[in-house]
Amino acid sequence: MLTLTIPRRLMAVQAMGRRSAAVAERNVAALKTAYALVMVGGLLEPVLYLFSIGVGVGALVGDIPLPGGRVVGYAEFVAPAMLASSAMSGALSETTFNFFGKMKFMRLYEGMLATPVRPIEIALGELSWAMARGSLYSGAFLAIMVAMDLTTPARALVAFPASMLVGFAFGALGMTISTLMRGWQDFDMIGAGMFVLFLFSGTFVPATAYPDVLRWLVEITPLYRAVDLIRGLSLGTAGLVQLLDVLYLLAMLIVGLMVAGRRMERLLCK
Repeated sequence: MLTLTIPRRLMAVQAMGRRSAAVAERNVAALKTAYALVMVGGLLEPVLYLFSIGVGVGALVGDIPLPGGRVVGYAEFVAPAMLASSAMSGALSETTFNFFGKMKFMRLYEGMLATPVRPIEIALGELSWAMARGSLYSGAFLAIMVAMDLTTPARALVAFPASMLVGFAFGALGMTISTLMRGWQDFDMIGAGMFVLFLFSGTFVPATAYPDVLRWLVEITPLYRAVDLIRGLSLGTAGLVQLLDVLYLLAMLIVGLMVAGRRMERLLCK
């Protein structure tokens, strides 16, 4: 019985992977010039922040002491946070605005459900597409960090999959949020939430600079955990705390996918 069950499960997983890949391939086929310009803008934004704040303001700020006592330049401190923020904003943009439009207005997913594709496979496919887009941002930004001597090539290679994990986690969160939105006006709250996280997640100053009450609030936010993970890897200061960051983001990814899949099934399979 066991020998028959395992191959069936493997075949089911392979079939799910193929159907999810087909959803992602549909997005690749639908690429247009205007969308390509949006993707270029998504890369330029963190790079401009890095040069204006990390380098420009950094000349006034000077060095930043890390919790372990190590002192680094301000650009070295800010660059990993810009990478994490870019992974967050890219994933959320793709899995909220675009995802919501396809589901609620284009009715694209209703047509997909006429095929063997299931809601959870649509979610996986859209998430994979969002991360294909995010990986371009991350790879290009890490190359810039290496060129500016803000990290080493070896550390950049380790930070790359970490940035992918950040994107996956926020992408799953974004799809869950999209299934709860009633209309386009609700997305104002997403933009406001992203801006607050961007400013208060240890992005520009260490969390220790905040009062104790605010510090603990900052440290439980998802973007702070993402910044802490990538910063530790890019600066070579990673330890057990970064393992906690990984577990946090994995839990966020799994829960987000489960909730998004169930919500999509409820909304689309009436």
